[in-house]
Amino acid sequence: MKKIFFILGMSALVWQLSGCGQSDASQAENLGRLYLSNPAATIPPQCYTKTEDAKGVESNPCYVCHTASKEPNFTNDLDLQLAYDFAGPATVNRWENLFVDRSEAREAISDEAILAYVRTDNYQSGGAVQLAETLTGKLPAHWDGDGNGHWDGYVPDVSYRFDEHGFDLDAEGEPTGWRALAYTPFPGAFFPTNGSADDVLIRLDSPYQQNEKGEPDMRVYRLNLAIVESLIKRESVAIEAVAEAEYGVDLNRNGVLDRATEVVFDWAPLEGREMEYVGLARVAQQQGAAPLSAGAYPLGTEFVHSVRYLDIADDGEVVMAPRMKELRYSRKTRWLTYFQHRELADDELKDAHDFPDRMEPVIGDIERGVGNRRGWRFSGFIEDDQGELRPQSYEELATCAGCHGAVGALTDSTYTMERKLDASQGFQRGWYHWNQKSLGGIPEPQREDGRGEYAFYLEQVGGADEYRSNQEVRERFFDEEGGLRPAMLTQLEGDISALVVPSARRALELNKAYLSVVEEQSYIRGRDAVLAPMVNVHKEVEAGQRTAITEPVTYR
Repeated sequence: MKKIFFILGMSALVWQLSGCGQSDASQAENLGRLYLSNPAATIPPQCYTKTEDAKGVESNPCYVCHTASKEPNFTNDLDLQLAYDFAGPATVNRWENLFVDRSEAREAISDEAILAYVRTDNYQSGGAVQLAETLTGKLPAHWDGDGNGHWDGYVPDVSYRFDEHGFDLDAEGEPTGWRALAYTPFPGAFFPTNGSADDVLIRLDSPYQQNEKGEPDMRVYRLNLAIVESLIKRESVAIEAVAEAEYGVDLNRNGVLDRATEVVFDWAPLEGREMEYVGLARVAQQQGAAPLSAGAYPLGTEFVHSVRYLDIADDGEVVMAPRMKELRYSRKTRWLTYFQHRELADDELKDAHDFPDRMEPVIGDIERGVGNRRGWRFSGFIEDDQGELRPQSYEELATCAGCHGAVGALTDSTYTMERKLDASQGFQRGWYHWNQKSLGGIPEPQREDGRGEYAFYLEQVGGADEYRSNQEVRERFFDEEGGLRPAMLTQLEGDISALVVPSARRALELNKAYLSVVEEQSYIRGRDAVLAPMVNVHKEVEAGQRTAITEPVTYR
């Protein structure tokens, strides 16, 4: 580990010197360089938030990430709510875009122009994925991270055409294996009112899509996805009625093979209670090639996550735009046991104690992605200065390793499946894309203590985002004394769009603000859509500086 860190550190120094005086756009021409101009690129900008206002009122957005973890995540980091416990290089906030005034840039763009821009699909045209054609054709030299002349990473293959079960279909109407899931947005930055719409698709490896004869079988695939959902949520999941004898698996865990209408969560191997996949995955599981445990996805699981601009529908509703800001991809490439996860968390804790000024190295490249030491690799694509998708650079990918690394709120390095809509109620059992049904009408999610999750967030933070910069939500949900409006909380209980969806005016301005970052290609200085320079963010902190938070709270 020390040798790797030394090599990366020297690379960073060399490349920083060679890049002096270059603009962000010209640096983007060398995407594969293994260097970090920001040595703390794995620390997201939200971590520099001031936790009290000018009047001394406490604000705690930290709890949604840094919280009591659930096994096999042993990173119990509640204590990070209480201090800016950064390594030395991270004490300076290098996310300079947070403090840029983009009002003139926004004023220079008309509403008509920004709507035309976000309504232009930069992912596919005429059914063809332009990015995939470029990656598999003559690869641009500055995209070739390892210099071997071809792309060795993920080639986008989602068609964004969905059936009544949320499965993605290619141009011939055949399943691609991808399935869209609907979820409640993670509190804070991922609320559309704070800048972007997004979607998430999952794909399991081929054995989980096939019956025991090795034939593609969508019924088997749907059942295995329900089993995965049960394992991640650690709860029973409703399914369409199936004859268990057909699969040889007691899905409802009642001791007999009968007719099941749910996958019952019942996993306690030390007590002799196991769960099984169905189809070819069951055969692989029996052979030891498809391990299963609570809180873990199967080997080979993939996710695609698109981050998009905001559009305005004919009826005035703010919805997801066709244009992508980013297309993010992840794949589980290595299985870790509970013991290995605990050992990793212990090692990280010891390293932080023994080497308090050493940042965790970012291992990987732009093609195969960067790793998080937990069996996952992350890669992605982002707009170039012409609005076309290009591979993200090594430094741009570093934030993935941070947010999906040692964070207490994660479930097997992810955030979304745990937040998937309940299969027992709602549209398509929670398996659908936002272009099939919008966020409108989704009830507020509940915490484990029974409280409304979003109302709790508003109460803890004093706003709808980590920076407390969203004035629209502030005016909508808070009175002049800073108290929450009961009528709005009641509305929120039945429809989260009251909080998470912005007005049309705000959506347009957020789009314009972000577009100026695209034109600059200044993502390594921050990619938030900032309407005004942030005031509730530190530009620098002292190592170990205490936050204003006096009592940590939990995310769940």
